[in-house]
Amino acid sequence: MRHRVIAAFSITASLLLAAAAPALAQSQLPRPAQLPPAGGQGGPQQQQQQQQQAAAKPYKPVSISAPAPVSDPSFEAFRKQLGATAEKKDRKALAAMVAQNFFWIGEKGDKADKKKPGIDNLAKAIGLDGKEAYGWEALGAYSADPTGSRFPDRKDTICAPADPVFNPLELEALAKSTGTEESDWAYPMQAGLEMHAGPQPNSPVVEKLGMHFIRVVQDTAPGNDDPMVKVVAPSGKTGFVPGDAISPLGNDQICYSKDGAGWKISGFIGGE
Repeated sequence: MRHRVIAAFSITASLLLAAAAPALAQSQLPRPAQLPPAGGQGGPQQQQQQQQQAAAKPYKPVSISAPAPVSDPSFEAFRKQLGATAEKKDRKALAAMVAQNFFWIGEKGDKADKKKPGIDNLAKAIGLDGKEAYGWEALGAYSADPTGSRFPDRKDTICAPADPVFNPLELEALAKSTGTEESDWAYPMQAGLEMHAGPQPNSPVVEKLGMHFIRVVQDTAPGNDDPMVKVVAPSGKTGFVPGDAISPLGNDQICYSKDGAGWKISGFIGGE
């Protein structure tokens, strides 16, 4: 099962960034999710211990490249329809776009209530109900992503957003050589990401980062309007980058299936 990342700061910034990036063709990697706490899961004391064990040092970059968009015009049309529906918060129209056999893969398996309509399960999975109803914004962000990776357990099903293309063995070796976990690594959503000397966005730029994994050593504090994340560059230098400019692996995904009637939202991967 995919590793479920834990949010380190507000979901809003990442969602807005994703919704504003229509395609990966311009090297954008929109992700409607958030960064994990540095050092993987666990409390502050555990994270501090892990950080002390893995001091900042130079490392060999593991390159990434953007996944290709789904090459099906009907999928693009479906995404546009989904985006318009999310913008209007039209639950009735959305219900017609959700498969009845909707699945919801969480930490402990399929959480979907098979006795309920698919729309009810989707609503609970991503938060379409309630006062905040943040799921509509998330749905809009998902609709902006043209990528998708095959879901091996279900025929004709893809899940989005797709992770970037990279060599998993190289990432595994990188984590081992630096004494870190794979969950300590994130990647920039575009080339030339500026690393700043301090946690202020207007602090001096000390280095520009390429399309490769970047080590995260300290997450951001909640409530910061301009969250900056402390990272280690391949040179071994430490600095700060905007939190909404990098993304971890293992984000939540929405899944789509295609049959004779067209595309449907068929599942969600994420949640506890």
